[in-house]
Amino acid sequence: MALLIIGLVLFLGAHSTRMLADQARTQTINRIGEMGWKGLITAASIGGFVLIVIGYGHAHSYPLPLWTAPLWAYYLTIPLTLIAFVLVTAAYVPGNSIKAKVGHPMVAGVKTWAFAHLLANGNLADVLLFGSFLIWAVASFVSSRRRDRVNGTTYPPGTAARSGLTLVVGTVLWAVFMMVLHVRWIGVSPLGMMTAPAVPAAEPPAIVEPAPQSQLKVEGAAAAAPVKTQD
Repeated sequence: MALLIIGLVLFLGAHSTRMLADQARTQTINRIGEMGWKGLITAASIGGFVLIVIGYGHAHSYPLPLWTAPLWAYYLTIPLTLIAFVLVTAAYVPGNSIKAKVGHPMVAGVKTWAFAHLLANGNLADVLLFGSFLIWAVASFVSSRRRDRVNGTTYPPGTAARSGLTLVVGTVLWAVFMMVLHVRWIGVSPLGMMTAPAVPAAEPPAIVEPAPQSQLKVEGAAAAAPVKTQD
C-alpha cells in the first residue's frame, strides 16, 4: 500500500505544480529552462506511474473490502466510461465543440473516469487510487476554469464535422478498450461484471457443543468394562 501512496503523490504532485505552486513553477522554468522542466515533470510522472502500477497490483493481491458495489453501479459505469473516453479524445481533436464548451476535456475525462470506477470498486486500494484521481481532477478542473476567467481565455467554436469525428473516435477507442484491452491489461471484463452471478455468502461452520462431563464419565466407564463372552 505504501508504494501506491508514494506513486500517487509523485504522479499527481507532478501534475499539480501549476495549481499549488505556480510562482515556484515559473521560477524553476526560468532557472532550468522549459525543456529541463518538462524533463523533470516527465521523470516524476513516469516514476510515479510505475509505483502506482506495482503498488496497486500488490494491494489488490490482499484486498481489504470497504463495501460491495451494487449491480446498478456496474451498469452506470459503462456509459460514464464512454463519456470519459469521448472527453479525453476531445482534448486531442482540434476544432471540436466539446473542447469549446468544456475548456479542459482531458481533466474532465479523468474526473468522469475516476468517479465511474469509484462507484464500482469498494476495496481500499481502489478507493485510494480512484478517489485520489477524482479529488485531483475536480480541483484541477476548477483551478483551470478559474485561470481561464482571470486571463480571459476563450476557445473557438468547433465544427460539426470535427465534433462528430471526436464522438466516433472516442466511441471506437472505448469499445476496443472495454471489450479487449481491459481484460488483457487489467484482468477484469467490465461487461462480464454486469452478468456475473452473485457469489453466495459462505455459511459459518457448525459449532459442536462438547458433551457434558457426566456423559463422558459414563461412556469412559462403559468402554473400560470387560466384555463377557458365553463359553
